Amino acid sequence: MIDLSPGKLWGMRRMADAAGRFKMTAVDQRPPIKNPIARHYGLADAPWEDVAGFKTLLIETLQEESSAMLLDPHYAIPRGIGRLSAQKGLIVTLEDSIFVETPEGRLSSEIDDWSVEKIKRMGADAVKVLAWYRPDAGDAVNRHQKDFVRRIGEACHRFDIPFLFELLVYPLAKDAHQTSDYVEMKGKKADDVLASVEEFARPDYGVDVFKLESPVNAGDAPGVGGEGWEEVQAVFDELGRLAGRPWVMLSAGAGKADFRALLTHAYRAGASGYLAGRAIWLEAFGHFPDWPAMRTGLEGGAVGYMRDLNALTDAEALPWYRHPAYGPEGAVFRPADASFRHVYGGMEV
Repeated sequence: MIDLSPGKLWGMRRMADAAGRFKMTAVDQRPPIKNPIARHYGLADAPWEDVAGFKTLLIETLQEESSAMLLDPHYAIPRGIGRLSAQKGLIVTLEDSIFVETPEGRLSSEIDDWSVEKIKRMGADAVKVLAWYRPDAGDAVNRHQKDFVRRIGEACHRFDIPFLFELLVYPLAKDAHQTSDYVEMKGKKADDVLASVEEFARPDYGVDVFKLESPVNAGDAPGVGGEGWEEVQAVFDELGRLAGRPWVMLSAGAGKADFRALLTHAYRAGASGYLAGRAIWLEAFGHFPDWPAMRTGLEGGAVGYMRDLNALTDAEALPWYRHPAYGPEGAVFRPADASFRHVYGGMEV
């Protein structure tokens, strides 16, 4: 059974809506936004103003439908933090988007000059970290990735802030489909996804919420009730069982219809919401650099899509505090730490 400290309990509540469901929008993407902008201008690097400007536009237009927003320190926070409502949860990403590719696999690291302590100091409600992982990567690579995640989990425990952990499988040198893009891996194996979740669900990593990809390719999930849906559902059910704590679905560049279908499977398996970006805003981003058209697309199609997802989430997602990992009472503060106990009139409180 999982016990929650005061800071973690408060941060979990801040990320969710009043009913305990996560409707979170990702604005922390860097290569998926930077690369198309750079190609438009024919430059090696995208202008900071354009990237930060688009992220600010996302905050302005999508926060109303979001329970929380995920921002990055390089662009979204410097330009857009003042536009984010104080009533919305704030999640800050800590992993550097530039990973090291080796013959044995990918190595992740923190953003320079940022830490869990700094994220806590700025008043954020949670720390998000993405780690690339393949169970069959090189031993040294996997040891590095495990140490990386464990280090973040320990810091989140020390500074009493929720750890929201994202896992993505990726192509190794032996695989047919090679890409370094932040997209769903073609030909991924469900066993790789499930084994990765099983590893990082161990308590020594300190994960509070999982942000998980689909264990099957997005286009292969028919949605609950579709043809052959039971076989796909069985894999999602195993995903939820292995997670062993609240979890949400990520979109990984899936199209709108595909992502909605994935959510029906995830919610049936016990997911508590979503943390998605491109499925929501990519269509509007396609109008770059026409800023009025992007705003119109976000205020229209993107917001409409979020309302549809939110209605589905309200109807079918499990409130995070009711996850079986918290026991029959649900998620409550149990002051195991002596610093949160005191005796008044002979009664310990």
